[in-house]
Amino acid sequence: MTATFPSPRYEATTRTTPTRARERASYDRELVHAVLDEGYLCHLGFVREGAPVVLPTLYVRIGERIYLHGSTGSRPLRSAGDGSEGAPALPVCVTVTHVDALVLARSAFHHSANYRSVVVHGDARQVTDRGEKAAALDALVDHVVPGRSADCRPADARELAATAVLALDLVEVSAKVREGDPVDEPDDMDLPHWAGLLPVRSATGGPVPSGDLATGVEVPGYLGTR
Repeated sequence: MTATFPSPRYEATTRTTPTRARERASYDRELVHAVLDEGYLCHLGFVREGAPVVLPTLYVRIGERIYLHGSTGSRPLRSAGDGSEGAPALPVCVTVTHVDALVLARSAFHHSANYRSVVVHGDARQVTDRGEKAAALDALVDHVVPGRSADCRPADARELAATAVLALDLVEVSAKVREGDPVDEPDDMDLPHWAGLLPVRSATGGPVPSGDLATGVEVPGYLGTR
């Protein structure tokens, strides 16, 4: 039997087709994965009692699915079922954005930002299988700090019960990218105002030990390479 692989592109839908700057939209699977894999903080949007709510939370991508971390006391996670009959999943919109540069134009109107973003629409289900939940949480820890899950105590039964995980399949998804110089009006090109890019970088600093760290515990090697 011949193995089948996902299409190199996600299918565009009404919800994933932007109404503005459509030329920046992309459904390339590799690009979507790259944007998701570079980050670990997303914004989770949903509707509660008829009003929109957006919450920041941590996530990790595993294949064609993202897992989102939260507390069982969180309203969206309490309202999300496992997708079975009588326990419907939660309709959500998840966004991830990386700002690469501030774009300074000659006119205030054309100031912008260079960015890479991903938007995912779908129904997020609560993960109830203990094995899937534990694997997702380990993957999340390693996504934020590679190598960390093997260098800390794993969650016990009580902690797993207090931790909620949402799973969202990457089906209705798109990326959007803005790059390059400012785009000024032809009549503004000779104005005496500087124009260009201010690059934006995100980086971690050196490890700072906890004040109550036991004597003799050395900084792990995987932190020294970040």
